[in-house]
Amino acid sequence: MNVTVNHRTRPYRTVTFDAKSNQVILIDQRLLPHQFKLTVQPNYRATALAIREMVVRGAGAIGATAAYGLAQAALAFGGRDLSKFARHIETAFQTLQAARPTAVDPVNAMNAIRLAMSAGQNVEEQQSLAVAAAEQFAHEDISHCEAIGRHGAKLIRQNMRILTHCNAGWLAFVDIGTATAPLYAAQKAGRKFHVYCDETRPRSQGATLTAWELAQQKISHQIIADNAAGHLMQRGEIDMVIVGSDRTLGRTGEVANKIGTYTKAVLARRHGIPFYVAIPLSTIDWNMRHGKDIPIEERSGSEVLGAWGMSGKTRELIYVRVANPDSTARNPGFDVTPPELITGLITPQGIFKPKALWENRHRLGWSSQPGRGEKEQKNEAKKR
Repeated sequence: MNVTVNHRTRPYRTVTFDAKSNQVILIDQRLLPHQFKLTVQPNYRATALAIREMVVRGAGAIGATAAYGLAQAALAFGGRDLSKFARHIETAFQTLQAARPTAVDPVNAMNAIRLAMSAGQNVEEQQSLAVAAAEQFAHEDISHCEAIGRHGAKLIRQNMRILTHCNAGWLAFVDIGTATAPLYAAQKAGRKFHVYCDETRPRSQGATLTAWELAQQKISHQIIADNAAGHLMQRGEIDMVIVGSDRTLGRTGEVANKIGTYTKAVLARRHGIPFYVAIPLSTIDWNMRHGKDIPIEERSGSEVLGAWGMSGKTRELIYVRVANPDSTARNPGFDVTPPELITGLITPQGIFKPKALWENRHRLGWSSQPGRGEKEQKNEAKKR
């Protein structure tokens, strides 16, 4: 997407990779909307740390970052011993996977890299294949988002009022985004609409990131407190909800997304408002059988007890304690929304009912899942 900084506009991707210097380059999302800055990760451990510390966040973006991180680890290996190289790649895989456990995109991305690497006969060939596969994942992430935009734009009518939650925009992917893709496509088609951005406490990605994106794109929007959504729904001021997902179970249609998504889904059902989830194919988990098994990341209580903002005097980011000084906090980062609360899943292959994913699994990439043979897939189908 185009970003305007200091009156200069140019296109950016959320994550890129410089193979010559073996560096992963990220937009530091912790500084937005107050400061736009690129940050360079010199090795795969630094890349994993950037994922863990939310320099980069969002399912597709951390998927692409993990893919580049694995390619980065491959290029950093200096020997010729394939066994040692395989152990090195496994260490990098586990390090990158552990950075953010809830999203499945990093695992799917890195499995794709390893599958591509397996065709190489020596270390040098596998290194080259790793870089090519990582770039392919990033390009596919963009093409998936473009397709989501085409399918989802059909849902957006003139003068609609749409609620979003957290940030499933281009900052959460390599470009374009999922929940925002239909908005950008509808805007391009000339439709006028208004977006309500849930602030999405405790990290406020709706207020800081989605609102910043929409402002850059000149889309009409307002930020609302998380607890205001029910009031607006009750007054008939919201026509549709579109959110993203960090992991969607292909067998059940359950959706794990930023904490508060389940609440919005319950409210939407109570008021008869369509609730859509936009997902690329890399966000679908075909193996996990129950939403209760999705690992829910527990983050630092400091995110709940205070907030980050920019000082009006020094123009520096500062943390301010808001809560009672003697209190602690619980901070689950995600929740799981059951399929019966979801109107439809907007995918690159079209819009599906959540429970229709499994019967359409071959259209949605199940048969091409990395590391899964036909025998294994057939056995899983029999178990189902």
